[in-house]
Amino acid sequence: MTTFDEILEEAGNFGRCQKRIFALLCMVSLPFSGVYVGIVFQGFTPEHWCRDSGVSQIRQSCGWNLMDTRKITVPLVNTSGVLVHSQCEQYDLDWNNTGLTCDNPESDLTDAHRSKAPMTSCKEGWEYDYEGRQSFVTEFNLVCNDAWVVDMYQATLNVGFLVGSITFGYLADRFGRKTSFLMSNLLNGVAGILVAVAPNYISMLVFRTIFGFAVKGGWMSVYVLITELVGVEYRRMVGVLLQMFFSVGILILTLIAYLITDWRWLQVAFTVPYFIFLSYFWLIPESPRWLLSQNNSTKAKEITEAIAKENKKTLYKNIEVRNRVCSRTTNNFNPFTSAIVYQGLIMRVGIAGGNVYIDFLISGLVEFPAAFLILFTIDRIGRRLPFATANIVAGVSCFITAMIPDSHFWVKTVVACIGRLGITMAFEMVVFVNTELYPTFVRNLGVSVCSTLCDIGGIVAPFLLYRLATIWLELPLIIFGAIACIAGGLVLLLPETRGVRLPETIDDIEFPNRHKENHPKSQQLTNLLPTDMTTNKETTIV
Repeated sequence: MTTFDEILEEAGNFGRCQKRIFALLCMVSLPFSGVYVGIVFQGFTPEHWCRDSGVSQIRQSCGWNLMDTRKITVPLVNTSGVLVHSQCEQYDLDWNNTGLTCDNPESDLTDAHRSKAPMTSCKEGWEYDYEGRQSFVTEFNLVCNDAWVVDMYQATLNVGFLVGSITFGYLADRFGRKTSFLMSNLLNGVAGILVAVAPNYISMLVFRTIFGFAVKGGWMSVYVLITELVGVEYRRMVGVLLQMFFSVGILILTLIAYLITDWRWLQVAFTVPYFIFLSYFWLIPESPRWLLSQNNSTKAKEITEAIAKENKKTLYKNIEVRNRVCSRTTNNFNPFTSAIVYQGLIMRVGIAGGNVYIDFLISGLVEFPAAFLILFTIDRIGRRLPFATANIVAGVSCFITAMIPDSHFWVKTVVACIGRLGITMAFEMVVFVNTELYPTFVRNLGVSVCSTLCDIGGIVAPFLLYRLATIWLELPLIIFGAIACIAGGLVLLLPETRGVRLPETIDDIEFPNRHKENHPKSQQLTNLLPTDMTTNKETTIV
């Protein structure tokens, strides 16, 4: 009796067929990065201050630029011990009667005059220093008292993630990985376009929730599908590289966001690929493992033989199924913490005060060493130790970054990048490790259930970041650091899955050493070769 991993030895563990499918599925990660962290550009909040029609008339007649006008006509307020131009208050003056002249305005409006001038909240909207660009913040004036709506843009996405992960996890285990993926793409395309044409921020948030509902469930179906199609020795590679293409998507997003100046067209840019992915109906197969778990050995055999044929291999074993038993192993806390810290550090790029495009590009480049570190360590050291170390490094880096003064810019940047490297490594290992903890017939649902805490973390992250940053810009880093360090300690409680085949039943989880991939090669070959290839074919059990 052999496992499905052993049948892949005959069909090809990672042959031409799996490489083709893998290349196609990697494309799915590219637009997902735009959905997940596009808020950095779509919801960017530039420097802003109260618009005043009287000031606008003076500016036009005097030929002042926006920043000169702000310097002269916008009041200063004390924020964390520093005097800055107010973003939410203005002088309550009739500017035509102030005697302000174009030649020497600072002499006309002295500090004494300013201190006595009455103040009021913004009445005519806001001016934005955004060089002809438009985010939904500038379009809908989501600043000051309405700034919390920006938090909701990311929170509603994660609400959609949470519900969609469970729903599509069930659908993927009930109707198949491929079917679930195609359903999600259709909904992604429609919901993504609706976000782009939303007439107001309320409808934008509703459509954004629907978008999140579909997009993550489809991506997780892809992750599980490719994991189930390759042999055990390639499972770690495809899982990590699939997520590395998310990092590639971050780099592409930086370029696209720089070229596309309107948030609505940026939304269209990373929505269109989901319509293209509908063509995968003809390009990728259903998971044979899932088909076997559904007692459909005929279709599973047909697909496995097609894989073998494209790989120029020959199958000799028959395929049957056995009883399904649910896994009891879970990993619940780390998805929650990884999502908070990962999303929080990315979104922090938008409020850190530097060049958002350069900072975001650097942030994306840092993710690539994380993928290579995972590939280098997980089969040499195991899963738990790199997983725990990555969390702790991220946490300590957050603490140190918060303590470094802004005057030491490059030191602060380097330490922050180390933190991003650590949390990226931990975030990428969350899905990878969870995939190895569940049997085939509930693998997609099991991973989705654990992912719901990741989505709850994503809901919390924008509120932690944006609201705490109004108190002290570095306060979110302190919180992120504490969360990551705690998560690093809890990771050590997880079972080690290095070298263990994908479990089919609970027995495979409780007794993982029975199927270690380091079995003697001669023994594997003996098991794979049938004793009589014409009358006594071996049976593959799943």
